[in-house]
Amino acid sequence: MPITRETLNRLAQFDTPTICNVIELFNVRPRTQGFMNAQIKSAFPEMSPMVGFASTASFRSGAFPGKGDAYGTMEKQVEGFAELPGPAVVVFQDLDDPAVGATFGEVMCSTYKSFGSVGLITSGGGRDLLQVKAINYPVFTGSTICSHACCHILHIGLPVRVGGLVVDPGDLLHGDANGVTNIPIHIAAAVAEIAQEFVDAEKIVLDYVNSPGKKSSSGLASARKEYSSVVARLTDRVNSKAKS
Repeated sequence: MPITRETLNRLAQFDTPTICNVIELFNVRPRTQGFMNAQIKSAFPEMSPMVGFASTASFRSGAFPGKGDAYGTMEKQVEGFAELPGPAVVVFQDLDDPAVGATFGEVMCSTYKSFGSVGLITSGGGRDLLQVKAINYPVFTGSTICSHACCHILHIGLPVRVGGLVVDPGDLLHGDANGVTNIPIHIAAAVAEIAQEFVDAEKIVLDYVNSPGKKSSSGLASARKEYSSVVARLTDRVNSKAKS
């Protein structure tokens, strides 16, 4: 079933850790998989969550390409956005280790955004950060580098490995100040549907610890037990739906 704009909008209302917590309820993958590691950081942690579908490519800047223009394949990239089921998140694997030049700058990000992209992730570096921030375009990087060096784009539309996560073209990605996760497409609508219920369950404990007055270990245990009961019911519900 295609993912609707309504589902994407609902997913964007929640932070990435909440999305990760809700995915765990479905037991569709090990808890140690499905998200990028600490190498990948949000350049603009104050921005709202990014939700979109991966448009993949690799990148290299340590030497000039054998032929072609450094930005010659951007046209092919943006043409590919139309093949995705929703807004594109551009995902680059930098093949230089360590990164030599910046994967992106103001021109690239402005171009991608003008074609409907909602963000960019690279295992390499970025630059023009103030200008990219000004256009309200979320980027996630491994570093910041002032020069693009001998940049060229490779392997458009093939799987890439970024932050320890293999990203396939069309994967649904969610990212914010806390990092980036993959949302399995077959449960995306259900994740969006119950995310608020999970937030409400966490609020049981938060309301207790943030309330005025003296706290007790028994009071905390009671709040945590109520929280666990709500989460258990949510888990039973999603598992029942999966079996039906």
